[in-house]
Amino acid sequence: MAISGHWAFAFGVLGNIVSFIVFLSPLPTFYKIYKKKSTEGYQSIPYVIALFSSMLWIYYAFLKTNTTLLITINSFGVFIETIYVGFYLFYAPKKARVHTVKMLLLTVVGGFGAIILVTQFLFKGAARGQVVGWICLVFSLCVFVAPLCIVRQVIKTKSVEYMPILLSVFLTLSAVMWFFYGLLLKDVNIAAPNILGFIFGILQMVLYAMYRKKENLIVREQNLAEVQNPVIILDDNKKIPELTEEQIIDIVKLGRLVCSGKVQMASALHQNAAKEEKLSSLQTMEA
Repeated sequence: MAISGHWAFAFGVLGNIVSFIVFLSPLPTFYKIYKKKSTEGYQSIPYVIALFSSMLWIYYAFLKTNTTLLITINSFGVFIETIYVGFYLFYAPKKARVHTVKMLLLTVVGGFGAIILVTQFLFKGAARGQVVGWICLVFSLCVFVAPLCIVRQVIKTKSVEYMPILLSVFLTLSAVMWFFYGLLLKDVNIAAPNILGFIFGILQMVLYAMYRKKENLIVREQNLAEVQNPVIILDDNKKIPELTEEQIIDIVKLGRLVCSGKVQMASALHQNAAKEEKLSSLQTMEA
């Protein structure tokens, strides 16, 4: 039992480390949003669901024993996901902003508040922990499935630009760590959702690799077409830079060389034609 507890603690620490990276993995996405000053095709669903899930796991951890590692990582999750959602709302267009606010009110305010009220008044003791545990299980699945909302867009556009592959990779690793943590603690609510989390993570990585390869092939074909069919566009609004005196002299010299080369070639062809004509006339006279 003691050995199992030590292993559970080890996997819990590893789960904290990997989950910490999971929470930080969207940073490149938000850096792109910051650079472009727009959320473009990015979705807020994964971050709202992750925020809600972290809040639920903190509530569940307070109802159980020996779950300090759940509290530490999910407290950080609530902090960082709140920043993500706020950042998204700042740069999102009006329609996406309204949609995100509705989701926040529905899940974080209404949903979480309703869960606390219902479980506190209708359930007591171990039953309360079991109910909250099953709710956490369901929404943990939502966290793993949430990035799949982008799959339709990836298939439609044949582009993986808006698929956060780092999130998929680290969610898969996190699922492995928390599965063994829950298994060693004999907590089904922690272990079970991470099985599907692992499966969904692998599917996302396979999808990314498949469409990434196609995208690179399309880009190479487009570049080849541009090289084979170059198009020069002159902008009337832009002035052609003035040439210096040295550049003008170089162009004149190059022109003379080209012209002299053409003259020499024409002269050589004329001489060869004259020789052939003279040789032909001599052969005619001998005959």
